[in-house]
Amino acid sequence: MEFNRGTLTDEELLRLYRALVKPRMIEEKMLILLRQGKVGKWFSGIGQEAISVGMTEALHPDEYILPLHRNLGVFTSRGIPFGKLFAQWQGKKSGFTKGRDRSFHFGTNEYHIVGMISHLGAMLGVANGISLASLLNKEQKVSVVFSGDGGTSEGDFHEALNVAAVWQLPVIFLIENNGYGLSTPSNEQFRCKQFIDKGIGYGMEAVQVDGNNILEVYRTVNMLAEDMRQNPRPILLECMTFRMRGHEEASGTKYVPQHLFDTWKLKDPVDNYERWLLELGILTEQIRTEVRDAVMAEMEAGLEAVFAEPEITPDLSEELADMYAPFTETLPEPSGPESEKRMVDAISDGLKMCMQRYPDLVIMGQDVAEYGGVFKITDNFYKEFGKERVRNTPITESSILGAGYGLAIKGRKAVVEMQFADFVSCGFNQIVNNLAKSHYRWAQPADVVVRMPTGAGAQAGPFHSQSNEAWFYHVPGLKIYYPSSPADAKGLLARAVADPNPVLFFEHKYLYRSVSGMVPDNWYMLPEGKAAVHDHGDELTIITYGWGVHKAMELVRSKGIAVRVVDLRTLLPWDQETVAAQVRATGKVLVLTEDTITGSIAADIAAWIGRHCFQWLDAPVHTLGSLDTPVPLAKPLEDQFLPWDRLEGVVRELMEY
Repeated sequence: MEFNRGTLTDEELLRLYRALVKPRMIEEKMLILLRQGKVGKWFSGIGQEAISVGMTEALHPDEYILPLHRNLGVFTSRGIPFGKLFAQWQGKKSGFTKGRDRSFHFGTNEYHIVGMISHLGAMLGVANGISLASLLNKEQKVSVVFSGDGGTSEGDFHEALNVAAVWQLPVIFLIENNGYGLSTPSNEQFRCKQFIDKGIGYGMEAVQVDGNNILEVYRTVNMLAEDMRQNPRPILLECMTFRMRGHEEASGTKYVPQHLFDTWKLKDPVDNYERWLLELGILTEQIRTEVRDAVMAEMEAGLEAVFAEPEITPDLSEELADMYAPFTETLPEPSGPESEKRMVDAISDGLKMCMQRYPDLVIMGQDVAEYGGVFKITDNFYKEFGKERVRNTPITESSILGAGYGLAIKGRKAVVEMQFADFVSCGFNQIVNNLAKSHYRWAQPADVVVRMPTGAGAQAGPFHSQSNEAWFYHVPGLKIYYPSSPADAKGLLARAVADPNPVLFFEHKYLYRSVSGMVPDNWYMLPEGKAAVHDHGDELTIITYGWGVHKAMELVRSKGIAVRVVDLRTLLPWDQETVAAQVRATGKVLVLTEDTITGSIAADIAAWIGRHCFQWLDAPVHTLGSLDTPVPLAKPLEDQFLPWDRLEGVVRELMEY
């Protein structure tokens, strides 16, 4: 291995040595503790340290890095004390995640690191959002996100590189090519000769380096980053290396031919660099001993402190409170003059006011700029706010949702439009595992609103008509809003954007232009978890939301029946107090949904009523929803699928019980 110092001073070379030795010594200590049964699991990066250390040392301290399991050198080079890291690995309360997540699954804005989740590729799009925020803030910063060679097979890899190239984002996509994805060798993972060959397909530069040569990594990243700060663009950086341990220690290495270990042992990044410095006389035995003694002393002190720390005592109130970031903004109530607006116009009006009120808010989605979105919600927005804040995206739901999370990490707000709610399945992981768990895991608000045009009624078939709100109802950390009127839509959208937590904002497509109402012209917000009650008598309560509100009211008015209709308005959380009060008042209840009934939100609410309101019930709780089939295309089939034609019969049956 040849080292080229270039213009690096002796002190700079020694600084890199100290940074390189520390993660190796920690790794070796962790393997001892693992054999002693004092730690439970370890993902070793032995043999790959030069990549993490060289890259991190080349960046500015406030530039974000998104590492993986085997990148201990990122954390140590950023100056995180060993004791703090060990507390995290041991699941202690003083760790970054309060014992809620494992190993390197954490982030810290103090050190400008965003840790991984287990789903490979998920953080690539997040890096795009961080770099987009840097561009919008005119900060001249880069971000670096890691991928293993196996992780490049994920769709998120393609999406993120494509978006970064189209938007010319200053992201270094660093691939650690160590020859294996867990136990699967490269020839069973991909057919390309090398990853730098992929650069041309994305229209980006691609560079390959010896990942075991710390000076080559350091000087290359330093050169690239300096140029990218002045000339923003993404770069694919392939670092050739080898994993000298198993995927994690329990998996072993029997699947790896011995000759590979023999070859790569000669390329050990620590041994080779240390030998070279000794030969030059830059490193002496005294300095070598001082460096290692200092690391050992820090480790021993950290181990002693963390082993002495008691096991976590669960605090139920703290666990529940940490699910969501606090929202303290005052809710301005509706006031002033009103205008009649369709649902679509009220949403557009509310979104425009949000853009005016929050200069850091960015709208992203397919065709949202010049075209104005397929439903014209953002028509002409780009003229007022510019295409930097109203951004057309490639067809990359996962990457754009990840970018929204990245914007939030940098303190911005994001509204991401799903062209149809059905398409959110392509970004499901970002919502349920990144956005939903962010605040609970590392106290990072995920300030993202996902707009979801939803529902049937337009004969659009199985992939443009689904009611998929229940997909997310089961996921702690999310909020779900579902207005049924123009005034509610504007006020709840304002609330959703103001809230620092992730909100799925469902907008029924059929109601966009079929429903009108008086809407306050001024800025206002409606509270979440507060239902509206339409009181038309005491014989029965119908609990519903969205299109169901209008169908229930049509029945009440046309038949003159004494029914109360509860419009939930928000589904997560939903208004248990109001529901209980209406059940007490009438004694009979129907929970109505447009969604298919099995596993629906209606079924859950009905179960809650049966458990908490049983003493006031005069009849079994009824539920009514659509058929348990996909949404069909032809109108007669769609009419049969939807519950509306069955509503009157169920109501009569319940009232006569």
